[in-house]
Amino acid sequence: MDETQYAQQRLQMVQQQLRGRGIRDERVLEAMKRVPRHLFVPEAERAAAYEDCALPIGNGQTISQPYIVALMTQQLRLRPTDRVLEIGTGSGYQTAILCAIAREVFSIERDRELAQVAARNLAQIGCQNVELYVGDGSQGLPDMAPFDAILVTAGAPAVPAPLLTQLSPEGGRLVIPVGRQRGQRLELHVRNGDRWSKRQLAAVRFVPLIGRHGFSASDQDDTASESHG
Repeated sequence: MDETQYAQQRLQMVQQQLRGRGIRDERVLEAMKRVPRHLFVPEAERAAAYEDCALPIGNGQTISQPYIVALMTQQLRLRPTDRVLEIGTGSGYQTAILCAIAREVFSIERDRELAQVAARNLAQIGCQNVELYVGDGSQGLPDMAPFDAILVTAGAPAVPAPLLTQLSPEGGRLVIPVGRQRGQRLELHVRNGDRWSKRQLAAVRFVPLIGRHGFSASDQDDTASESHG
């Protein structure tokens, strides 16, 4: 398949899967129309790159379905001046969407091999406003805080306290899946001063957030290998 065909598939994805399901943020839609999702999945999965499903990217991890990527990004209400922290880089697709909208993106990946894959993918499409880290994402990046927005792409048993405190006190937004490994609720937390509000968004299923403020590696459930809405 050539790049023209992939571009047509992206446009169809945006019109049917995103606009057709209520995504209205034009900057999110434009980013997802431009970022080549097929470059962020293994070669064997590229024929399905623009289908409405999660896909395996290796090491027990997945790339989320396009609708969930769009929904989570839209809920962050990103501005061109925002600094964003992403927990769970994966292959870098969600990272690339954030880079297309925000000023600066900081992303943490627990798996060193995946982080290297993401770095290559992001460099291939010319993303320059991103810093990648390998480590425990549940602890965030306190030295880089505060962040205007934080996006977590793995399910947590509870909201990690460090992430709440690393939000900007002036309306910082956190989007995170919270619940059991077999299923979570997507939540939006907004900070104003020393107060945080919470809103539940949708039922989802993500791979588990492993770390000090997440699940332990020994608790990992291999069935929690996809995300969906």
